[in-house]
Amino acid sequence: MASSFSRILTTRQKIGLLSAVGGSVTAGFLLHREHVGAGAPVRRSYPASAEYPDLRKHNNCMASHLTPSIYAKLVDKATPNGYTLDLAIQTGVDNPGHPFIKTVGMVAGDEESYEVFAELLDPIIKERHNGYNPNTMKHPTDLDSSKIHSGNFDPRYVLSSRVRTGRSIRGLSLPPACTRAERREVERVVVDALAGLKDDLAGKYYSLTLMTDAEQQQLIDDHFLFDKPVSPLLTCSGMARDWPDARGIW
Repeated sequence: MASSFSRILTTRQKIGLLSAVGGSVTAGFLLHREHVGAGAPVRRSYPASAEYPDLRKHNNCMASHLTPSIYAKLVDKATPNGYTLDLAIQTGVDNPGHPFIKTVGMVAGDEESYEVFAELLDPIIKERHNGYNPNTMKHPTDLDSSKIHSGNFDPRYVLSSRVRTGRSIRGLSLPPACTRAERREVERVVVDALAGLKDDLAGKYYSLTLMTDAEQQQLIDDHFLFDKPVSPLLTCSGMARDWPDARGIW
């Protein structure tokens, strides 16, 4: 056991990689859009005007861009997976934000959300990502690690560092909307991919539901293990459902 964790600890003064499989936190957007059809329309008993949320005291991107007309246009739409506008904006409705801290206020449930709810998501993405327009711009991707420099830090000032990234898997819903089966499939796909890493990138996957008490305590002592999300921004968007099923650390 000591050798398993010593490999992790030796990288702490350089760049550490922490992978929370199954998505306790996931952020992403579809870079290459393909046309998708909306799902079955939502059936409701009241008009959109009666369902429109009270956003008068809210400070988030969703509240800045959602209007009664946009709401009325999108509220009865759903993605093929059944994800609706009300589900997407619920976290922003429940969490008004702070006058000096503007949050996003909306999440995507699947990749189709970016097209079905584009009239609201596009301006939110543009505001949040410094003018990025998914219709006319392409996010640059460069995976050449040789271009990364200055990765060695002075140990007098830096004890550890962490690089955080998120990836989505095409064909599987995102954490706010994924089913238990989809989340487990995400875990399987990611673990299989990580198992192919060799040499100094090789590691071991620890499932939160299967790890031993000794493994759990070691991860806690090494400050690697994460707790169930308690932030209202995450819980109100559905990201903490079924915890700790299909979650783990590599």
